[in-house]
Amino acid sequence: MTDLPKHTADPAESDALAVLPEMSGGGGALKGLHARVLDLLGLAICGGDLETGSVVRIEQFQERYGVSRSVVREAIRVLASMGLVASRRRVGVQVLPAERWNLYDPQVISWRLASPARLAQLQSLTELRNAIEPEAARLAALRAPLASASELMGLAGKLWAAGQADDAEAFLLLDIKFHRLVLSSSGNEMFAKLSTLVEAVLTGRTQYGMMPRHPHNEALQLHVDVASAIQRGSGEDAHAAMLGIMARTFNEMSSLWGKDTDYLAGS
Repeated sequence: MTDLPKHTADPAESDALAVLPEMSGGGGALKGLHARVLDLLGLAICGGDLETGSVVRIEQFQERYGVSRSVVREAIRVLASMGLVASRRRVGVQVLPAERWNLYDPQVISWRLASPARLAQLQSLTELRNAIEPEAARLAALRAPLASASELMGLAGKLWAAGQADDAEAFLLLDIKFHRLVLSSSGNEMFAKLSTLVEAVLTGRTQYGMMPRHPHNEALQLHVDVASAIQRGSGEDAHAAMLGIMARTFNEMSSLWGKDTDYLAGS
Protein backbone atom coordinates (compact mmCIF):
# COMPACT_ATOMS: atom_id res chain seq x y z
CA MET A 1 0.00 0.00 0.00
CA THR A 2 1.10 3.59 -0.59
CA ASP A 3 1.07 5.83 2.44
CA LEU A 4 -0.45 9.27 2.02
CA PRO A 5 1.42 12.37 3.19
CA LYS A 6 0.68 12.94 6.86
CA HIS A 7 -1.74 15.79 7.44
CA THR A 8 -1.83 15.49 11.21
CA ALA A 9 1.73 16.74 11.59
CA ASP A 10 0.77 20.37 11.07
CA PRO A 11 -1.79 21.80 13.55
CA ALA A 12 -2.82 24.41 11.00
CA GLU A 13 -3.82 21.66 8.56
CA SER A 14 -5.78 19.88 11.30
CA ASP A 15 -7.66 23.11 11.94
CA ALA A 16 -8.43 23.36 8.22
CA LEU A 17 -10.05 19.92 8.33
CA ALA A 18 -12.20 21.00 11.25
CA VAL A 19 -13.98 23.67 9.20
CA LEU A 20 -15.12 21.26 6.49
CA PRO A 21 -18.95 20.94 6.25
CA GLU A 22 -20.41 18.27 8.48
CA MET A 23 -22.52 15.37 7.20
CA SER A 24 -25.53 16.59 9.15
CA GLY A 25 -25.52 19.97 7.42
CA GLY A 26 -28.09 18.96 4.79
CA GLY A 27 -27.88 18.21 1.07
CA GLY A 28 -25.98 21.38 0.18
CA ALA A 29 -23.30 20.79 2.81
CA LEU A 30 -22.94 17.16 1.77
CA LYS A 31 -22.51 18.14 -1.84
CA GLY A 32 -19.90 20.72 -0.84
CA LEU A 33 -17.97 18.15 1.18
CA HIS A 34 -17.95 15.71 -1.72
CA ALA A 35 -16.68 18.46 -4.03
CA ARG A 36 -13.92 19.45 -1.61
CA VAL A 37 -12.58 15.91 -1.23
CA LEU A 38 -12.88 15.37 -4.99
CA ASP A 39 -10.84 18.51 -5.64
CA LEU A 40 -8.14 17.54 -3.14
CA LEU A 41 -7.79 14.06 -4.61
CA GLY A 42 -7.87 15.29 -8.21
CA LEU A 43 -5.13 17.81 -7.48
CA ALA A 44 -3.04 15.17 -5.70
CA ILE A 45 -3.30 12.77 -8.65
CA CYS A 46 -2.75 15.30 -11.44
CA GLY A 47 0.03 16.96 -9.47
CA GLY A 48 1.85 13.68 -8.97
CA ASP A 49 1.55 13.54 -5.18
CA LEU A 50 -0.30 10.26 -5.69
CA GLU A 51 1.84 8.51 -8.27
CA THR A 52 0.65 6.26 -11.08
CA GLY A 53 0.13 2.74 -9.80
CA SER A 54 -0.26 3.83 -6.18
CA VAL A 55 -2.86 1.83 -4.27
CA VAL A 56 -4.59 3.47 -1.33
CA ARG A 57 -7.28 2.13 0.97
CA ILE A 58 -10.48 4.10 1.40
CA GLU A 59 -9.79 4.11 5.15
CA GLN A 60 -6.60 6.09 4.51
CA PHE A 61 -8.55 8.76 2.63
CA GLN A 62 -11.06 8.89 5.47
CA GLU A 63 -8.29 9.41 8.01
CA ARG A 64 -6.50 12.03 5.95
CA TYR A 65 -9.53 14.21 5.29
CA GLY A 66 -11.63 13.40 8.34
CA VAL A 67 -14.68 12.41 6.31
CA SER A 68 -17.06 9.47 6.12
CA ARG A 69 -16.71 6.44 3.90
CA SER A 70 -19.66 7.54 1.75
CA VAL A 71 -18.01 10.89 1.00
CA VAL A 72 -14.80 9.19 -0.10
CA ARG A 73 -16.71 6.64 -2.17
CA GLU A 74 -18.56 9.39 -4.02
CA ALA A 75 -15.31 11.22 -4.79
CA ILE A 76 -13.71 7.97 -5.98
CA ARG A 77 -16.73 7.24 -8.18
CA VAL A 78 -16.32 10.59 -9.95
CA LEU A 79 -12.56 10.15 -10.32
CA ALA A 80 -13.14 6.69 -11.78
CA SER A 81 -15.56 8.14 -14.34
CA MET A 82 -12.75 10.48 -15.43
CA GLY A 83 -10.33 7.57 -15.76
CA LEU A 84 -8.03 8.79 -12.98
CA VAL A 85 -8.51 5.81 -10.64
CA ALA A 86 -9.90 2.29 -10.51
CA SER A 87 -11.35 0.55 -7.46
CA ARG A 88 -9.90 -2.91 -6.87
CA ARG A 89 -11.99 -5.17 -4.65
CA ARG A 90 -10.13 -6.22 -1.50
CA VAL A 91 -7.12 -4.17 -2.67
CA GLY A 92 -8.00 -0.47 -2.69
CA VAL A 93 -8.06 2.47 -5.06
CA GLN A 94 -5.38 2.45 -7.75
CA VAL A 95 -4.14 5.60 -9.53
CA LEU A 96 -4.22 5.04 -13.30
CA PRO A 97 -1.68 6.35 -15.83
CA ALA A 98 -2.40 9.65 -17.58
CA GLU A 99 -3.09 7.77 -20.83
CA ARG A 100 -6.32 6.54 -19.22
CA TRP A 101 -7.52 9.97 -18.07
CA ASN A 102 -10.27 11.90 -19.82
CA LEU A 103 -8.02 14.80 -20.75
CA TYR A 104 -10.94 16.75 -22.20
CA ASP A 105 -12.81 16.88 -18.89
CA PRO A 106 -12.82 20.51 -17.64
CA GLN A 107 -11.98 19.43 -14.08
CA VAL A 108 -9.03 17.34 -15.23
CA ILE A 109 -7.78 20.29 -17.27
CA SER A 110 -8.15 22.56 -14.24
CA TRP A 111 -6.23 20.16 -11.99
CA ARG A 112 -3.45 19.76 -14.55
CA LEU A 113 -3.16 23.53 -14.91
CA ALA A 114 -2.77 23.78 -11.13
CA SER A 115 0.03 21.18 -11.17
CA PRO A 116 3.78 21.65 -11.68
CA ALA A 117 3.24 20.37 -15.25
CA ARG A 118 0.98 23.28 -16.19
CA LEU A 119 3.24 24.36 -19.07
CA ALA A 120 2.94 20.95 -20.68
CA GLN A 121 -0.85 21.16 -20.33
CA LEU A 122 -0.91 24.65 -21.80
CA GLN A 123 1.26 23.51 -24.71
CA SER A 124 -1.13 20.65 -25.49
CA LEU A 125 -4.15 22.96 -25.35
CA THR A 126 -2.43 25.61 -27.48
CA GLU A 127 -1.49 23.04 -30.12
CA LEU A 128 -5.10 21.81 -30.18
CA ARG A 129 -6.37 25.36 -30.63
CA ASN A 130 -3.92 25.90 -33.47
CA ALA A 131 -5.31 22.85 -35.25
CA ILE A 132 -8.99 23.65 -34.73
CA GLU A 133 -9.74 27.38 -34.48
CA PRO A 134 -8.56 28.56 -37.92
CA GLU A 135 -10.81 25.96 -39.57
CA ALA A 136 -13.65 26.92 -37.22
CA ALA A 137 -13.25 30.55 -38.33
CA ARG A 138 -13.33 29.50 -42.00
CA LEU A 139 -16.53 27.54 -41.47
CA ALA A 140 -18.07 30.37 -39.46
CA ALA A 141 -17.58 32.70 -42.42
CA LEU A 142 -19.68 30.30 -44.49
CA ARG A 143 -22.28 29.33 -41.89
CA ALA A 144 -22.59 31.96 -39.16
CA PRO A 145 -26.01 33.58 -38.81
CA LEU A 146 -26.01 37.33 -39.41
CA ALA A 147 -26.70 38.01 -35.73
CA SER A 148 -23.64 35.99 -34.65
CA ALA A 149 -21.41 37.69 -37.20
CA SER A 150 -22.57 41.08 -35.97
CA GLU A 151 -22.01 40.05 -32.35
CA LEU A 152 -18.44 39.03 -33.20
CA MET A 153 -17.77 42.50 -34.62
CA GLY A 154 -19.11 44.04 -31.44
CA LEU A 155 -16.97 41.76 -29.29
CA ALA A 156 -13.86 42.59 -31.32
CA GLY A 157 -14.48 46.29 -30.69
CA LYS A 158 -14.96 45.74 -26.96
CA LEU A 159 -11.80 43.60 -26.87
CA TRP A 160 -9.86 46.44 -28.43
CA ALA A 161 -11.18 48.90 -25.85
CA ALA A 162 -10.46 46.56 -22.92
CA GLY A 163 -6.96 45.91 -24.24
CA GLN A 164 -6.18 49.60 -24.62
CA ALA A 165 -7.49 50.22 -21.10
CA ASP A 166 -5.37 47.36 -19.68
CA ASP A 167 -8.55 45.91 -18.14
CA ALA A 168 -7.32 42.31 -17.82
CA GLU A 169 -10.51 40.95 -16.24
CA ALA A 170 -12.81 42.39 -18.89
CA PHE A 171 -10.38 41.39 -21.65
CA LEU A 172 -10.35 37.76 -20.49
CA LEU A 173 -14.14 37.50 -20.36
CA LEU A 174 -14.52 39.10 -23.78
CA ASP A 175 -11.76 36.97 -25.31
CA ILE A 176 -13.42 33.79 -24.02
CA LYS A 177 -16.78 34.90 -25.39
CA PHE A 178 -15.24 35.80 -28.77
CA HIS A 179 -13.55 32.44 -29.28
CA ARG A 180 -16.59 30.53 -27.97
CA LEU A 181 -18.75 32.31 -30.52
CA VAL A 182 -16.37 31.53 -33.38
CA LEU A 183 -16.44 27.84 -32.47
CA SER A 184 -20.23 27.71 -32.11
CA SER A 185 -20.74 29.74 -35.31
CA SER A 186 -18.76 27.14 -37.27
CA GLY A 187 -21.90 25.00 -37.40
CA ASN A 188 -19.83 22.01 -36.29
CA GLU A 189 -21.12 20.66 -32.99
CA MET A 190 -17.80 18.92 -32.31
CA PHE A 191 -15.91 22.21 -32.59
CA ALA A 192 -18.47 23.91 -30.37
CA LYS A 193 -17.84 21.37 -27.61
CA LEU A 194 -14.18 22.42 -27.51
CA SER A 195 -15.11 25.84 -26.15
CA THR A 196 -14.45 24.65 -22.59
CA LEU A 197 -10.87 23.83 -23.58
CA VAL A 198 -10.36 27.27 -25.08
CA GLU A 199 -11.77 28.85 -21.93
CA ALA A 200 -9.38 26.73 -19.84
CA VAL A 201 -6.26 27.79 -21.73
CA LEU A 202 -7.21 31.48 -21.78
CA THR A 203 -8.07 31.44 -18.08
CA GLY A 204 -4.95 29.45 -17.22
CA ARG A 205 -2.64 31.82 -19.07
CA THR A 206 -4.17 34.79 -17.25
CA GLN A 207 -4.32 33.11 -13.84
CA TYR A 208 -0.67 32.05 -13.94
CA GLY A 209 0.72 35.29 -15.37
CA MET A 210 1.39 33.99 -18.88
CA MET A 211 -0.43 36.74 -20.78
CA PRO A 212 1.22 39.98 -21.94
CA ARG A 213 0.52 42.83 -19.54
CA HIS A 214 -0.65 44.90 -22.48
CA PRO A 215 -2.24 43.14 -25.49
CA HIS A 216 -0.29 43.83 -28.68
CA ASN A 217 -2.11 45.99 -31.21
CA GLU A 218 -1.52 43.35 -33.87
CA ALA A 219 -3.35 40.75 -31.76
CA LEU A 220 -6.25 43.14 -31.23
CA GLN A 221 -6.40 43.92 -34.96
CA LEU A 222 -6.37 40.22 -35.84
CA HIS A 223 -9.52 39.71 -33.75
CA VAL A 224 -11.16 42.52 -35.70
CA ASP A 225 -9.96 40.91 -38.94
CA VAL A 226 -11.47 37.54 -37.97
CA ALA A 227 -14.82 39.12 -37.15
CA SER A 228 -14.80 41.25 -40.31
CA ALA A 229 -13.97 38.27 -42.53
CA ILE A 230 -16.74 36.19 -40.98
CA GLN A 231 -19.21 39.02 -41.46
CA ARG A 232 -18.16 39.35 -45.12
CA GLY A 233 -18.37 35.60 -45.64
CA SER A 234 -14.70 35.30 -46.59
CA GLY A 235 -13.58 31.90 -45.35
CA GLU A 236 -9.97 32.24 -46.52
CA ASP A 237 -9.51 35.61 -44.81
CA ALA A 238 -11.12 34.35 -41.60
CA HIS A 239 -8.84 31.30 -41.59
CA ALA A 240 -5.74 33.44 -42.21
CA ALA A 241 -6.60 35.96 -39.48
CA MET A 242 -7.32 33.26 -36.89
CA LEU A 243 -4.11 31.50 -37.90
CA GLY A 244 -2.35 34.78 -37.17
CA ILE A 245 -3.86 34.87 -33.67
CA MET A 246 -2.78 31.29 -33.06
CA ALA A 247 0.75 32.03 -34.34
CA ARG A 248 1.10 34.94 -31.92
CA THR A 249 -0.23 32.81 -29.06
CA PHE A 250 2.10 29.97 -29.91
CA ASN A 251 5.11 32.29 -30.08
CA GLU A 252 4.26 33.87 -26.73
CA MET A 253 3.89 30.48 -25.08
CA SER A 254 6.98 29.03 -26.78
CA SER A 255 9.15 31.61 -25.03
CA LEU A 256 7.88 30.23 -21.71
CA TRP A 257 8.31 26.59 -22.73
CA GLY A 258 11.90 27.37 -23.67
CA LYS A 259 12.59 28.56 -20.11
CA ASP A 260 11.15 25.41 -18.55
CA THR A 261 14.23 23.20 -18.67
CA ASP A 262 12.67 20.50 -16.50
CA TYR A 263 9.80 20.15 -18.94
CA LEU A 264 12.06 20.15 -21.98
CA ALA A 265 14.28 17.49 -20.46
CA GLY A 266 11.25 15.27 -20.07
CA SER A 267 9.72 15.89 -23.47
